[in-house]
Amino acid sequence: MNTAAQAPSERSRVRRTEDRGHYDRATIHAIVDAAYLCHVAFVDERGPLCLPTAVWRVGDHVLIHGSNGSKMMKSLAQGTPACLAITHLDGLVMARSAFSHSMNFRSVVVHGAFEPVPDGEKTEVMHRLMDHLAPGRRDEARAPDRNELAATTVLRMPLFEAAAKIRAWGPKDKEEDMNWPVWAGVLPLHQGRLAPVAEPGCPANTPAYVRQWASA
Repeated sequence: MNTAAQAPSERSRVRRTEDRGHYDRATIHAIVDAAYLCHVAFVDERGPLCLPTAVWRVGDHVLIHGSNGSKMMKSLAQGTPACLAITHLDGLVMARSAFSHSMNFRSVVVHGAFEPVPDGEKTEVMHRLMDHLAPGRRDEARAPDRNELAATTVLRMPLFEAAAKIRAWGPKDKEEDMNWPVWAGVLPLHQGRLAPVAEPGCPANTPAYVRQWASA
């Protein structure tokens, strides 16, 4: 797979603080792969909408899924122009002046249009969702049956018009604020994993990915 940087399109190019923009596939893929949720923005007969939904990646595509009856899925399946966004908040940047406070983050914005995943590929891409949630889960959970697959729309959007934006450093105070007598630095944040909570009646043999969840 080609991981080299691709020239951004006019609408995907990062304009504000251009030095934070990244267009190489490895960076974009890593940010997408660290996410479980995204926000999808589009316009339909109701006006502008921005809705959260589960997300995963297969190759150079991001995927979402939902009920065939979902207005969002119906609209996007017709090729409605859309924008998909993912953001990981990594820290609060505490500067010496209130105006210079910021946040450290990793984000990806994808422009384009979704297309339906063909029926013949649905089972495998849904398995890949299980792989994304927990490697090995696809071999244990009951696979979707014919009726469940028929009732589900799976959509994909290519990552060819995508841009990452990253901030990962401390405060950038003005020279005249450097001697202001206040603490400055970064308050780091991360997505934490807590101890698994088992449902009553679960088998006594706990899978390795569950045992290792909180320490991963």
